[in-house]
Amino acid sequence: MSSWSTIKTIAKREFSSYFTSPVAYVFIVIFLGLSGIFTFLLGGFFERQEASLVRPFFDWHPWLFLFLVPAAGMRVWSEERRLGTLELLLTMPVTPWQAIVGKFVASWLFLVIALLLTFPTVLTVSYLGSPDMGAIFTGYIGSILLAGAYLAITCMTSAMTRNQVISFILSVVICFGLIAVGWSPVTEFLGGLLPERLVDVVATFSVLPHFAGFQRGVIDSRDLFFFLSIVILALFCTGVIIRNIRSGN
Repeated sequence: MSSWSTIKTIAKREFSSYFTSPVAYVFIVIFLGLSGIFTFLLGGFFERQEASLVRPFFDWHPWLFLFLVPAAGMRVWSEERRLGTLELLLTMPVTPWQAIVGKFVASWLFLVIALLLTFPTVLTVSYLGSPDMGAIFTGYIGSILLAGAYLAITCMTSAMTRNQVISFILSVVICFGLIAVGWSPVTEFLGGLLPERLVDVVATFSVLPHFAGFQRGVIDSRDLFFFLSIVILALFCTGVIIRNIRSGN
């Protein structure tokens, strides 16, 4: 069996596991419900009197994903470790990176489906006016990349522990850090302590300015590189952790 066939088999197994319990359906309902509440109620969509999803729909995604993506991904490796099936998986003719990529792709696909199910919001905005569909398209691309970055971090923390709650907390803390370093209240606070140039450098590690480009309808290669770098780095760290477990360290 080729590498990609193995990855595909693992991805199908992992994706199916999401729907073997009501958890996946509950997650999707909660995600869609919160997305609607944040957009139409808390975000003041109708008060803005403009047919646009740039604000507030996409504005909330970095914060909404902060909790929902770790909730969806915390079981990826923790559950395998808790049930003792990780050792069984690693004794099969499967390399760690094949298992890592397969599980990540399946979980990412699940999140993408949940995100695409927000299409009634797009239909609503289209009915009310003439939104910039290009900005909506790039906004979804940015949201998918953002979810992938958070998910890769969650995969890494999930491999660290058998406890899903600990994995969830670690993921939220790390992802919040990636938001906070570019969040205006934090940068203003740091501006009083550090040189402005240093604060600007620190802020480039935040997901917020990179996600903002997609919201404006711009696909910048630097933003793509930023999110893909997080995914690759986090999955690389996951691979190191899994190899250590496999070697018994």
